[in-house]
Amino acid sequence: MPASIQEVDHLLGAALTGDMSTRLSCPSCGSAHVAQMLGDNGGISYVCTACGHSWS
Repeated sequence: MPASIQEVDHLLGAALTGDMSTRLSCPSCGSAHVAQMLGDNGGISYVCTACGHSWS
């Protein structure tokens, strides 16, 4: 959870501008269409909705 209003503004600004440092891309095809999933053991995994590649 953000600690301050300034931190919220920074995160919102990055989301609105599409700052690539905060975006994930598929290591297989390079697509930015990535979904976050809950893994089997409570970890976080990702899946590319463009090509189907999954990783954690």
